[in-house]
Amino acid sequence: MARMGRAVVASGREFEIRHYPVPDPEPNTVLLKQEMAGICGTDLHNWQNGFGEEILLGHENVGIIEAIGSGVETDYLGNKIEIGDRIVFAPGVPDHGAYGFRTKPDIPPYFSGGFADYIYLNLPKTCFLKTKAPPEVAVLTEPFTIGVHAAMRGGIKIGDTVVIQGSGAIGLVTLICAKISGASKIIVVGGPKVRLDLAHNMGADVTIDIDDFPSVHDRAELLKSHTNNGEGADVVFECAGFLPATPEGLSYVRYGGTFVEVGHFVDMGSIDFNINQLLMRKNLRLEAVWGSTYEHFVRGLPILEKNEFPFAEMVSHVLPLSRIREGFEALNGNYQIKSETTIKIVVQSELE
Repeated sequence: MARMGRAVVASGREFEIRHYPVPDPEPNTVLLKQEMAGICGTDLHNWQNGFGEEILLGHENVGIIEAIGSGVETDYLGNKIEIGDRIVFAPGVPDHGAYGFRTKPDIPPYFSGGFADYIYLNLPKTCFLKTKAPPEVAVLTEPFTIGVHAAMRGGIKIGDTVVIQGSGAIGLVTLICAKISGASKIIVVGGPKVRLDLAHNMGADVTIDIDDFPSVHDRAELLKSHTNNGEGADVVFECAGFLPATPEGLSYVRYGGTFVEVGHFVDMGSIDFNINQLLMRKNLRLEAVWGSTYEHFVRGLPILEKNEFPFAEMVSHVLPLSRIREGFEALNGNYQIKSETTIKIVVQSELE
């Protein structure tokens, strides 16, 4: 009888655990035993909208090599691999789809998402990398690459004043990437307080809690008071993913500055704002970040492996597969599980 493993199947706003036969790796494929998989804001927004068809989720992953198909000897950078090595990988594979976004889950090959006992790396030219980072750090690789991409898009210069909107995982990794890119002052606008405290520990110079300053006007005035001559920030990164954050963030940017949209990977609708006042008259440069590429994984992973920032503190909750709904509901509500504030929630297989 074939060995079986579990995978979470999402449909609408429901989750179901199903059992599938674990594949023996075909040539040029790798089978991983899942260690951790993060719940991403993209997963959350798609769940809020309701999945139109059944889907296997989980694209922020780290796993241990369980079996290797013939023809695979090294990772993307040429490092020799063997059973037992820890692996991270890019979810998107050019021209071949993406892990963590596959529909029709009952059609083999199975285990194409990280919310499962196993992950089957079967797409041609998958970028996977061996790492010695602990799992609670390695699981942050994919979101960290978004921060790398954002910082590169933002063109941060040494001495810049940078604003990060949003203190969730993407905001925090973008903060770190802005810091190492040369920003001399970083202001984080967000909440709750636990997340802002972590932002401070990661290098934020100023934090503004939106609960303490609910007025957009008051937040903007306070923020600008922390910039040179009150003129606004050199670069603003919108990492919150909420529609009203975009015009608010545009108001933070100085004349001739840069605004980078990071938070709207999922279509959450449209919003009106004054293009003349917020864009044209300020002569702004606009950038946007759509996921990440293999380059960003290669650039980002060594920073995680150095572990010079409190990365592991971002993982606030580790839940078994059976409690995945609890994680989504917490991120959709008051950001709490059993009275503890969530930052990054990951799910973990209970396999030994």
